[in-house]
Amino acid sequence: MANYRKLERVVKGFSNHRRIQMLQLVSDNPDLSLYEISGKLKINFKTASEHLRRLTVSGLISKRSEGSFVHHKISQRGKTILRFLKKLEYKIDEKELN
Repeated sequence: MANYRKLERVVKGFSNHRRIQMLQLVSDNPDLSLYEISGKLKINFKTASEHLRRLTVSGLISKRSEGSFVHHKISQRGKTILRFLKKLEYKIDEKELN
């Protein structure tokens, strides 16, 4: 099994509803800037910046600089986590129906 601390870093990277929203948003709209992300989610710029930092540190989002702009894209790991979360959501919804 992988190093437990590395796993912890990844899990902490998406352990917030706002960061999960950001993952989905960036997955649906690649190359968004921090300003665009904070605007679309209607959250404070500094809050969005901190969430994006955590997503980047955990390897779920990658950054690409273009002049003074930084564009964000979901990584392969981020795509895997989104698929996992969708399956988990389905299982939770399924159990609540029973």
